[in-house]
Amino acid sequence: MAGKWKEKKIVMDATEINRSLRRISHEIVEKNKGTGDLVLVGIRTGGAHLAKRLVNFIKEIEGVELPLGILDITLYRDDLSTKKEQPVLKKTEIPFSISDKKIVLVDDVLYTGRSIRAAMDSLMDFGRPIQIQLAVLIDRGHRELPIRADYAGKNLPTSAQEIVKVLLEEEGEKDRVIIAEPI
Repeated sequence: MAGKWKEKKIVMDATEINRSLRRISHEIVEKNKGTGDLVLVGIRTGGAHLAKRLVNFIKEIEGVELPLGILDITLYRDDLSTKKEQPVLKKTEIPFSISDKKIVLVDDVLYTGRSIRAAMDSLMDFGRPIQIQLAVLIDRGHRELPIRADYAGKNLPTSAQEIVKVLLEEEGEKDRVIIAEPI
């Protein structure tokens, strides 16, 4: 969510984020019975940073560096016509074939499910994967589409008026997840 906001409450600190990502990494390896045919694709921007961290944890666990892609879903969003400002396009980087692969799609916050639907639509333009699994750091509920996370760092019940922000070192912040309010 764009706009100005102020921090109201910290719901995860750096240690909790790290612990959750490490657990998710183990769950990914366990569910997929290893790393064969597995690739990670992070949704730009927060999901891409988290996907990179997951790749590093999985490398520690299995000794294998999984292929990592970064997906920009801007043109696939269903709210483009309602935006006042022009969308800023960033680069999608998927330097490998996704056909016949198991994809773990990574995002920072799962809310309505619309961003994930846009990401899946975008992925289909790159090939036909065997399976798409979803890993998120925060699942805050309020789904508008029938989408669920296969792996979640934290389920965080919120009101629709609250803002959940995942702030990361890669973006110049101190790692934390906060509930914020508009100002």
